[in-house]
Amino acid sequence: MGVMRLGHVNLRVMDVEQAIDHYVNIIGMTVTQRDPDGCAYLKCWDEWDKYSLILTPTDEAGIIHIGFKVERDSDLDAIKAHFESERIPIEALDANVLPLCGRSLRFNLPSGHEVWLYAEKETSGTAVGDQNPDPWPDGLKGAGAHWLDHLALVCEFNPEQGVNKVAENTAFLQKHLQFKLTERGVAGPDGDMLVAAFLTRTSTPHDIAFVPGPSMGLHHIAFFLEDWNAVLKAADVVAKARKNPSLTPNRHGMTRGLTYYMFDPSGNRNETFGGIGYLGQPDRPLVTWTDEHVERGLFFLGGDNKAFMEIYT
Repeated sequence: MGVMRLGHVNLRVMDVEQAIDHYVNIIGMTVTQRDPDGCAYLKCWDEWDKYSLILTPTDEAGIIHIGFKVERDSDLDAIKAHFESERIPIEALDANVLPLCGRSLRFNLPSGHEVWLYAEKETSGTAVGDQNPDPWPDGLKGAGAHWLDHLALVCEFNPEQGVNKVAENTAFLQKHLQFKLTERGVAGPDGDMLVAAFLTRTSTPHDIAFVPGPSMGLHHIAFFLEDWNAVLKAADVVAKARKNPSLTPNRHGMTRGLTYYMFDPSGNRNETFGGIGYLGQPDRPLVTWTDEHVERGLFFLGGDNKAFMEIYT
């Protein structure tokens, strides 16, 4: 019982056509469907499900929900029973309430972020197919992202008032959905205050991360690229299109990822994340970053990155 992998993210965008242009021509995704409400559904070339990103037109930026895929339909029954036994509010929904998906579950993390679980989603296959495939397809646009890799959520953090939703979310995912904590940032005189958490259900360094802020929100969604050259190309694509970068290319100490950040037209931060980093296997020891080294953990190559933690949607 538990989550198999990250399935999709539903973002709020203020101009859906501008957002489509960004995610198609900068990130390299493909639109697979539009709906009567104006939402757009997109996927990357190496994804087989029908979509990994939903763009919903609204009057502000941010995140609407996160979708995680479970391995079997019966897992939904087991998770619902477990949540109910723990008196955690959870809602069961019929097939296609979540577009193109089978039946689903909906609940909120302690931070307030909305999560959906599902076992079935319509597929359209990768762009290279599964019979004697080429390593990549022809006609890739922009950065040519392979797949939606992870996301980072901003969680309310006010230790003076005893509020630490980073810690609450982490404990929740570990206890109720069997996530593994791969890396953490700690602070305080005794190093016992959790200020950042990286968790996975796959073999990557993280499927989801939690970072602190004054209120809940979205820090970024990340797309996988193959290597450092691909990350540099993503930066070139953004510069050539005269779009808005967030930071110059760098490397994370945490997760070891090669990284470049930008914003979509609504202000949602995107990351292009290069390399596997390491294998987040169940028996891998937990990595800890202490307060005096957190800047190096965030950006191993250094730089003035104060706004990185202050700006989010």
